[in-house]
Amino acid sequence: MKLLHRQIFTELLKLFGLTVACLLGLILIGRMLQLRTLFLSQNIGFFNILQLFFFLTPFFLLLITPIATMLSVFLTFLRMSTDNELTALKANGVSLYRMLPAPVAFCTLCTVFTFAISFWGLAWGMDMFKTKIYQFARTHSKFALQPGIFNKEFPGITFYAHQVDNDKGLLKFAFVRDESIKGTSVVVVAPEARIVSSPETAEVRITFDKGKIYRQSGDELNVLSFGSYSVRLDLASLLGGFNFSEDKAKDMTFARLSRIRKDPARAPNQSPRFMRKVDTEYFKRLTLPLGCIILGMFAIPIAYVFRGLKQQYGLLLSMGLFLVYYSMFSIGVSLGEGGTIPPVYGLWAPNVLYVFVATFGIKYANEERTLPVIELIQHFKERMRAEA
Repeated sequence: MKLLHRQIFTELLKLFGLTVACLLGLILIGRMLQLRTLFLSQNIGFFNILQLFFFLTPFFLLLITPIATMLSVFLTFLRMSTDNELTALKANGVSLYRMLPAPVAFCTLCTVFTFAISFWGLAWGMDMFKTKIYQFARTHSKFALQPGIFNKEFPGITFYAHQVDNDKGLLKFAFVRDESIKGTSVVVVAPEARIVSSPETAEVRITFDKGKIYRQSGDELNVLSFGSYSVRLDLASLLGGFNFSEDKAKDMTFARLSRIRKDPARAPNQSPRFMRKVDTEYFKRLTLPLGCIILGMFAIPIAYVFRGLKQQYGLLLSMGLFLVYYSMFSIGVSLGEGGTIPPVYGLWAPNVLYVFVATFGIKYANEERTLPVIELIQHFKERMRAEA
């Protein structure tokens, strides 16, 4: 039995490593494609991009570790079932319960790993990410405009210039529109402007000469003429629009979330919406790691039910089942943050449902019985064929 458990555990680890590597690779490629324009316009190297991605890894791992655990268990037992290894083991008196120590130990290890990320790794990664991206803004970033093209890289601000000399920082027939203040629109127009980047202060300044300012607030429009007017912008916002002064619940450690829930006076923002986000994030940090062991155990009876299924179809099936779990989880997060239901109910519901299915599924799989739901589906198919 020790040899059997060792073989199962080794196969689970191999599949887990492969799954995590593939999912992280896909996320990395997707993020690089999403931000390719930004990276091309800034003096940021590939090594710097990998550094930023490394600090975001805890956030991604918190999401992909449960599905990687489920895929590893599902594909391992599906292969054993397809190769008739499970049949041979049962013929020699080895029940499913005697095979469980290996997947239980593996899922427990994944759960502990995810709890470490949830409690400490996530906050550390986000802090390091913000620090590094601000450092890049101070030392690497530049602001470049293209002639005749509207630039919206800064959140809420649009730039335009008919002629641009980025080497000298000179603009001809330029304007900027600022909609960062809700309900107010400010437009600055001038025949000439200059761009000055200051990496040491992480700022960029655009100085307009002899132009006009159009300020609209509701139905009121004000027009002012000026000799010189400067617009100051934070370069950090150019690298992703991050608000470094804002304290978000998703960036906090689990211990801090617990303290805020016990004493709301410690919260940086005591609005009801922020407190709902704190509650939702608190239960999210608890339920996602437990999803590793729950989904892992859930995958075992599913592999038994769909024995003989090819691995590529099994992969699609398991991804679909996880999508159901994650959809329920996402709905719980949305309802919890919106105040429709308490977060404790919405975020625990998927785990409770999958625990119920996993418990009865393993019992039925050990007895080589078909789940009642599967029997109903088969009965319905036979009835449809008979009627046809």
